[in-house]
Formats: sequence, C-alpha cells, structure tokens
Amino acid sequence: MSRFIQLHTLISYPPANLNRDDLGRPKTAMMGGVERLRVSSQSLKRAWRTSELFEQKLFSKVGQSEGALGTRTKLLGVEVYEKLKAAGFPDKLAGDSANEIAKVYGALKKDKPYEIEQLVHVSAEEKASLDKLVAKLIADKRAPEKEELDALLHKQQAADIAMFGRMLASKTEHNVEAAVQVAHALGIHATAVEDDYFTAVDDLNHKDPGAAHIGESAFAAAVFYQYLCIDRELLLQNLGGDAELAKRAISALTEAALTVAPNGKQNSYASRAYAHYALAERGDRQPRSLSLAFLKPVNNGDYAAGGIQALSTVRDNMDKVYGACADSRCELDVIKGEGSLRALLAFVAE
Repeated sequence: MSRFIQLHTLISYPPANLNRDDLGRPKTAMMGGVERLRVSSQSLKRAWRTSELFEQKLFSKVGQSEGALGTRTKLLGVEVYEKLKAAGFPDKLAGDSANEIAKVYGALKKDKPYEIEQLVHVSAEEKASLDKLVAKLIADKRAPEKEELDALLHKQQAADIAMFGRMLASKTEHNVEAAVQVAHALGIHATAVEDDYFTAVDDLNHKDPGAAHIGESAFAAAVFYQYLCIDRELLLQNLGGDAELAKRAISALTEAALTVAPNGKQNSYASRAYAHYALAERGDRQPRSLSLAFLKPVNNGDYAAGGIQALSTVRDNMDKVYGACADSRCELDVIKGEGSLRALLAFVAE
C-alpha cells in the first residue's frame, strides 16, 4: 500500500463569491506578481465535510448515533443544561453539572454560561457517551462523578476527525493529527474583483415603480488549482485499523473535492462546478504540490486547457529532475473527454 495519495484538480467557477473576507468580498492572494482569487482550505474542508455526499458515503450505525462523522460545536454544555432543566433539575444543579461536563471539552466562556471557548470536534461515539451520561444523571437526579467525566472522551472512529484532526488543549491525549492536508485553492490567472450594482422592486408598490432597495455585491470568476494530500498510513491509524472505513473516507473525500463547491452566495450566483481536470498520484515519496505550474499566471485566454498543459508540463519536468515523484497515476480530463470519476475513485481507494 502506497503511503501518500495526492490529488491535483482544476475547477472553473463562473462569477461567484464562494469565500468572503471580512469586508464581504471574495478572498484573494498575490502570486506571481498578480492578484488571484482564493478559497481558503477551511472553507473547502467544511463544504466537503458537511456535504450530503459525505453523509451518504460514510453513513453507518455507531452505538445509538448514526454516522461515521463527528460534530463541531461550542454548545455541548448548553445542550446538557437544557436537557437537565427540562427533566426538572434545580437551576443550580443543572448549571453546575453542565459546567463540569462542558469543561471536559475545553475552557468555558466567561460571558456565556455553559458554552465552550473553542469549537470542539466530537465523534458520534463520544456524543453517544455524553447522551448516555445525561440520561443516567436524569434518572439518578444527581451531578456527574469524576470517573464519568473522564470517560466522555475516548477512542473513536469519526472519519472527519481522522482526516482533518482535532486539538483539545486540556486533553492532549485525545488530540488527533490530521491525515489530510488541504491547500488553499488559488486562481491560475490574474483576476479582477468586480462589483455588482443591483436593485430590488417592491411588488406591492404600484405608485412608485422605482427601486425599493439598492446594493452592491462583489464577485469574480476564475479557474482554480486545488491540491490535497492524504497520508493513508496515518488515516488508517486514526481509524483504529479499519481499512474498509479508510477506503470509504478516501473515496468520499476525493469525490467531494471534485464535485462539491463552497456554498457562499450560491443562491445569488449558482456557481456550482465540477473539476474539469484531476490528477491522482500514489507513492511513498515526499509529497509536493504542483503550484509551481501557475507561478507564472496563465494568460493565453484558454484557461481550462492552458491550465492542464501547464500542470502536465511541471509534473513531467519534476519527474525528469527528481526521478518519478509517484509510483502510479490516474487522470480524468473533461476537455478531452478522457478518464472517468469511477476509475479515479477506484484508483485512490486501492
């Protein structure tokens, strides 16, 4: 089994605002002396992790919960407090119990009762353990004991935690090192962010047919290079040796990377897109991105085909200089009508 799987994709998005900065404008980055569009790795990972595709691919029974996916939240303590109060607990007992449970997952916020300071990623098994403890507390009408609190975090097999990792500052023994690295998606050519001036009309205002609302929305279009790397050995380790789940996770992640877009402003722009090119590589050598192919922005106007050519050239030249950088490869190319998603998914899951 090859240790690393690397996935390189090219995806063309029409006018869109998939991932906004603090001013509501599309995120950008300077590269090769020009401004490019950018979609952050955080945005990509969340879109993939919460997609319907991920849920369908990784669905399984886990205790009393369903799914091989975890939940990221700050509100575990709040949920516990509400359940205890609904069961008739006095306010102090419910509050103290909720705080003790919430502190298992992280430091508490000072201004919001029972809420955890940082987002915590818990598996379905760990959520089932929490639900079981709350049910026992309600049945016994008491506060949790230390041994019960210590048992809330334990070995688990959430595929998304195994892939993307988690960090618990106060419970480092339950930290998980991410088996998947995801780069920011970056435009392969220079892009100008534009502003869309728009108006809205009041349907019931027949006396004044003018605009009832005026606004502006920033947008831009680009072909993006997207890169991710999967450490299969670490993924298998994170999943407790479950090879079948590891294969399903790799397949789900690959398909999501090719077909699932971030959902920012989708209702306004309908900027859904599939990758028009994908290159999957397997091997044991140190991974490397092929972003060098786009250090010089593609500027021949044919960004779709030009991007494939630039990527292929750098890949081949890397092999010439360093020796084969992968043991085996699989491609799909929508422009030429070559390859298939089915073949690519079978390749990465081998």
